[in-house]
Amino acid sequence: MTIALFLHILTGSIALAAGAIALAVTKGGKWHRKSGIVFVIAMLVMSSMGALIAAMSMIRISVVAGLLAFYLVATAMLTVRQPSDATRRRTLEIATMLIGFATSIFGFYFGYLATLSAKNTLDGYPAAIYFVFASIALIGALLDVRNLWLKKASGKHRIARHLWRMCFAMYLATSAFFLGQAKLFPQALQMTWLLAIPVVIVLLTLIYWLVRTLKLRA
Repeated sequence: MTIALFLHILTGSIALAAGAIALAVTKGGKWHRKSGIVFVIAMLVMSSMGALIAAMSMIRISVVAGLLAFYLVATAMLTVRQPSDATRRRTLEIATMLIGFATSIFGFYFGYLATLSAKNTLDGYPAAIYFVFASIALIGALLDVRNLWLKKASGKHRIARHLWRMCFAMYLATSAFFLGQAKLFPQALQMTWLLAIPVVIVLLTLIYWLVRTLKLRA
């Protein structure tokens, strides 16, 4: 448990730094690729360790968030860096898709449990947040089905697929640190809106690049 927590904190810090660099530098450039790889590795370790710790501590919202972050990063990476072997590629795509569906099932089930309580909460978190995370996982998994069986994402849709999954994973990490761990910051900062700025920046960046990719690219 101590090792898992240490890895969670360490890789979480690395992921935030690498993610910030990837968002700030020229897209597709050397620094974007290098920081992106670091972000992916760090996020995969951080999210899996976080989900494990949360499962052992019965913090169910963190289980869903950890699984969702792992799923989003893994599928975003597979979108742009796929194994050359077709069988291996398809196996990985199916495996990550199933993680997405599993995350959705957990999220909806925990959200349902929250609605049964007098305060409409579970582990101190409202039912709505469980349903939001579950819905995002479900949308992603359904898009994976389309990607597998109907038509491979290509061109701007391939870039958009990579973009929104990476950015939303970054949003989860940023909000978990700046808002979820607000107690680590000075009291003066906790009483202001300043801790929300990084979270808002990530969301605005996601919207900006998604619109630019889908509307402006040929």
